[in-house]
Amino acid sequence: MTVYKCAVSPSGDRIFVTKPMHAMVLTLARDGTVFQTFTNPDHRTPSVIHVTDVGQVLVCGGDSFTILQLVGEGKKSLATLANWSDGLEEPESVCYNRSTASIIVGQDKDYNNVLVFKVK
Repeated sequence: MTVYKCAVSPSGDRIFVTKPMHAMVLTLARDGTVFQTFTNPDHRTPSVIHVTDVGQVLVCGGDSFTILQLVGEGKKSLATLANWSDGLEEPESVCYNRSTASIIVGQDKDYNNVLVFKVK
């Protein structure tokens, strides 16, 4: 299995990995056993992944220009947090800043433009 990016749950019991060429996000147990598989035809090339300190899973779709929030175990999408109409283009990094309640996104297409989205 080729892993592109990974993130770990706050408790350390789940590992989330992206497989862009297979358009999937896998949730693994600590021993590497596949716990959940997330795929969505509208979320193309899932690349970057981030888990917040409270366990929210954020994943960027590199070719779909979206940021999704997955349900904690990573089996389905909870919400689309940002997309092309918000200025998102080829997202390459994502993190959540709890002190400002913001999602910060770096982009490959325009690496001089870091986007900041306030979370409601």
